[in-house]
Amino acid sequence: MPKLKVVSGDYLIKSFIQFGFEIVDQNGSHVKIQKYVNKEKQTLTIPLHKELDRGLTKGIYNQALKYLPEDELREVFYTE
Repeated sequence: MPKLKVVSGDYLIKSFIQFGFEIVDQNGSHVKIQKYVNKEKQTLTIPLHKELDRGLTKGIYNQALKYLPEDELREVFYTE
């Protein structure tokens, strides 16, 4: 069974940029990234921490599932 990776905020932001998201705002240590698909705004907020808690990482993963296919996200969030 794959395990959830321990990731940083920078790693996730770089990964989501590859999926077409763009950085639109930063408030303190939180970065807001967005992407538009069919005039629908897709927004995620990623904290710029060196190491994200697994619960937070899982929450971001679940949010991102609304916008991206699971097979593409699993490579970013899970080990084989």
